[in-house]
Amino acid sequence: MAKFYGVGTGPGASDLLTVRGKEIIEMVDCLYTPESKKGGKSLALQIVDPYLSDGLTIKQRHFPMVNNWDEKRSAWNEIAEEIIADVKKGLNVAFITLGDPMVYSTYSYLLERMTDKIETETVPGISSFCQISNNLQIPLVIDEESYAVLPATADEKIIRTALEQISTVILMKVSIALPKILKILTDLDLLEQTILVSDSSMESEKIMIGLNDLSEQDQLSYFSTMIVYKNRKLKGSKKDES
Repeated sequence: MAKFYGVGTGPGASDLLTVRGKEIIEMVDCLYTPESKKGGKSLALQIVDPYLSDGLTIKQRHFPMVNNWDEKRSAWNEIAEEIIADVKKGLNVAFITLGDPMVYSTYSYLLERMTDKIETETVPGISSFCQISNNLQIPLVIDEESYAVLPATADEKIIRTALEQISTVILMKVSIALPKILKILTDLDLLEQTILVSDSSMESEKIMIGLNDLSEQDQLSYFSTMIVYKNRKLKGSKKDES
């Protein structure tokens, strides 16, 4: 029986795709991949490129990155119906998404539109913040510590509360709200307890440990993540040097 698969591609490097994810990419008849701009390049597609089989049908579909929820829902409905139709034709179909499919992923909106109509399976991927902590060999949490994952676009009060009460705070999509985030970190004296990583695991990866030299005018990659470590002395930060 044909099936729909959601596959997390991981943070960016092709060799960080899971074995299960690789096997599905190599097996399916049709691959859907998201693009934020019409006609733009898909990073998820670049990640899985080494594993694409000959004869694979690739459908790059536009997901509008706008605040208009009616426009978003219209795109989700249209793409979900197209996927359902492909599976009902007998095709095994996969949708690839950066990181993990269940962490801030458009895939979730597609899945809720098809779970009662076709057979589905979701394959996890490595989230950027997990890759960052492992790459730098700094634990996210140990013992009785806690951590939170928040979009930088969240309400300022929510972000402040998390930073005040939780051991480690991960801020996703920080390029969109950099001035706000820098102000909060400055107010709470957490700039030098923070790591910024852009394009995690990719050739263009940039790592900044301690953010005193970061300006709100700096242009960051869309794929930029901050991790605020309140209980760690970060090697390379100015606090560590003092």
